[in-house]
Amino acid sequence: MGELVERVDERDRVLGVVDRAEAERRRWMHRIATTICRDPAGRILVLRRAERHARFPGHYDVMVGGAVNVGESYEEAAARELSEELGAGVPARFMFTFLCLDGVSPVWFGVHEAVISEPLVPDASEIAWHAWLTELELREVVDRGPFVPGGREALRRYLMSGSGGRPSTGRRGG
Repeated sequence: MGELVERVDERDRVLGVVDRAEAERRRWMHRIATTICRDPAGRILVLRRAERHARFPGHYDVMVGGAVNVGESYEEAAARELSEELGAGVPARFMFTFLCLDGVSPVWFGVHEAVISEPLVPDASEIAWHAWLTELELREVVDRGPFVPGGREALRRYLMSGSGGRPSTGRRGG
């Protein structure tokens, strides 16, 4: 068996433990913890996924993250993923959750925000390129080229939230 995740329902309640590949193949909902990163100047981190990435290779994204492990909270998973993918040991602040149906399979995204002032050490197996863009620059490019669909939706919800509050459609999952 591969990576284990918690299968969840339409209200983000745990139904059981399943293999992530099976969850994706059968289109079962599961959880993904993501973080939108800012630098001290307020710019947002944009990355391009590695060409050999299993999901959306070569696509641009604003989310750093991955599957929530069995028994792990969104917040714990977000902190772990920041460390694994960027080498960043910074706190991630929970923002909101939303059910994303536009992707490999339906997933609940737990979206977080982190401010990173330390140099990044991206995992080359995950991230091929990265840059910091202003919100205006990002709004101009988010609909151009290959962009991870869930990342595009998360960014819109994040920007609507005022990057400090929760969007009206969000709710905490856990």
